[in-house]
Amino acid sequence: MAKEDLTANKNADALMLACARIKHKLDVIVQGGGKKKLDKHRAKGKMTARERIDYLRDEGSNWVEIGAFAGYEMYKEHGGCPAGGVVVGIGYVKGRQCVIVANDATVKAGAWFPITGKKNLRAQEIAMENRLPIIYLVDSAGVYLPMQDEIFPDKEHFGRIFRNNARMSSMGITQISAIMGSCVAGGAYLPIMSDEALIVDKTGSIFLAGPYLVKAAIGEDTDKETLGGAVTQCEISGVTDYKMPDDKTCLDTIRDLMDKLGSTQDAGFSRIEPKKPKLDPQDIFGIFPELRTKPYDMRELIKRFVDDSEITEYKAGYGQTIVCAYARIDGWAVGIVANNREVVKSAKGEMQFGGVIYSDSADKATRFIMNCNQKKIPLVFMHDVTGFMVGTRSEHGGIIKDGAKMVNAVSNSTVPKFTVIVGNSYGAGNYAMCGKAYDPRLIVAWPTANVAVMGGSQAAKVLMQINTASMKAKGEEISAEKEKEMFDKIKQRYDEQTTPEYAAARLWVDAIIEPLDTRKVISMGIEAANQSPVEPFNPGVIQT
Repeated sequence: MAKEDLTANKNADALMLACARIKHKLDVIVQGGGKKKLDKHRAKGKMTARERIDYLRDEGSNWVEIGAFAGYEMYKEHGGCPAGGVVVGIGYVKGRQCVIVANDATVKAGAWFPITGKKNLRAQEIAMENRLPIIYLVDSAGVYLPMQDEIFPDKEHFGRIFRNNARMSSMGITQISAIMGSCVAGGAYLPIMSDEALIVDKTGSIFLAGPYLVKAAIGEDTDKETLGGAVTQCEISGVTDYKMPDDKTCLDTIRDLMDKLGSTQDAGFSRIEPKKPKLDPQDIFGIFPELRTKPYDMRELIKRFVDDSEITEYKAGYGQTIVCAYARIDGWAVGIVANNREVVKSAKGEMQFGGVIYSDSADKATRFIMNCNQKKIPLVFMHDVTGFMVGTRSEHGGIIKDGAKMVNAVSNSTVPKFTVIVGNSYGAGNYAMCGKAYDPRLIVAWPTANVAVMGGSQAAKVLMQINTASMKAKGEEISAEKEKEMFDKIKQRYDEQTTPEYAAARLWVDAIIEPLDTRKVISMGIEAANQSPVEPFNPGVIQT
C-alpha cells in the first residue's frame, strides 16, 4: 500500500471515529429524561417533543437541529438538562421553511434552566434574522426555581422571550403556538403573544398561577381544568383560539394554518440548478489529517461540497494562508473564506505557516468580504485557524491594523454569514473568521473542532511559566516531576474546554454536524436568509 493511501486510511479512521463519538452521545441526548419518563409522558396520551416535531414536519424533508448538545454535562448537581430541555430546529411545514421550538416535558417537566433561555432566544434570533415563521409546541412548568436568579431578570433571560414575541409581531413574522401541556406563570405570555394559539383538551392548560399558588395567594380552591383548561380558555375567557381533542389533531391544524401563509419578498440571492460535487465527498475523510499539526490543502475539502467541485479563486497567489473563492453550494452563489493549512512561501520568499493569518491574507480577505457585500453574495467561513501571526516582523508590518480591517469587514457585513469550524478556531482568528460573537446566521462544528483562546499545549506552557515564576518568587523549589505533573493537569483541564461538545453545550456553536452534512446545512441556511432583505453595506472607517 502506498504511503499516501495509508495516510488517507488513518485520516479516515480518525474522522469516522470522531463522528461515531458524537453520534453515540446524541443517541443518549435524544432520550430526554430517559425511558421511564418518556413512557410516563406517553401514558398521558401525549406525544414526546421529538415525536411532535417529526409528525408536524413534511415527511422526508430536511431538518437542521439547533443546540442538541445544549446543557451537555452541565447542571450535574440538578440532575442534568439534556438538550437544554427544549428541542429546536429549522424544518419544513407544508413546504414552508420555519423554526420549530418544542419543550421536552420529560426533562424537569420542561422547566427553564439558564441554557434553556439561551437556546429559546437563539431560536427567536434565527427567526427574526431570516424572517422565518416560528412554531412553539409548549409543554413547560416555567422557570426552574432553584436557579431563578440565573434565568429570570436579566436582558438575556426569560423575559426577553416575550419582548421578542412583540418585536416579531411588529416585523410581520408569523408565530403559532400550541399549548400541549403545562403553560404557567410568565410562560403563559408566549402563546398569547403569538398570532394564533391552540390548546389540547384535557392535557393542555394555561394560567398565570396554578391551583396551589391561587390557594396560597387568595385562598381559593380550584383545579387545573377549571382554572385554565381548554374549555375555560377557548369558551369562557377566549384567551386561546382553537380547542383540539388530541396532539395529532393539534399538529394537523398547525399544518393547515401554515398552508395558508402568503409569500414574502426575498433577498434575491443568486441560485441556479444545483449540481452535485464532481469529486467524491467521501474523500473528505481521507483528506482531513488525523494529527492536527499536519498540513493539508483546504481547497481539496471545499471542492468536495461545492457544486461541480468548481471554485473561482480570488487573488490565488497572494495571502495564501487564507483561501477566498466564489462557488455555488446546492445552486446558491457563495463567497468562501477559508484558512489554508498548507505551509506556503510568500512572494517575498518568506515561509508562512498554515492556519495562521498574516497581514497579506487579512488584507485579501477584507477586500473579498467587501466585494461579496457589494455583489450581494452570502459568505461562508471555514475555520482551521491558530490565530494571527506574532513577533517583531509582523508587528512592524502592521498586523494589528490589517487584522482590525478584517474584523471591521466581518462585523459590518450585511450579507448573511455562515461559519463552519472544521479544525482549530483559536484567539482573534475566531473573531476575524466570524465566530459566534460576529452574528453568523448559522455556526456549526465538525466533530474535529476546537474552540479556545489558544491550543491546550500553548496555554499550559503560558500558565506554567506564570505559576513557576510565582513559586520561585516565594522561594519555593519546583522539581522536574512536579513541573510535568502541573503541566499535564493544566493541559488536561484546558483540552476539555476546547472540545466541540463543550462549545455546543454552551451554544457557542449551533450544532455539531457530520462533514458530509455541510452542504445541506449551508444550503438550508441560505434558503432561510433569502427570506430577509439585505441592508446596505457600510464598513465605516477602515485604516489603510
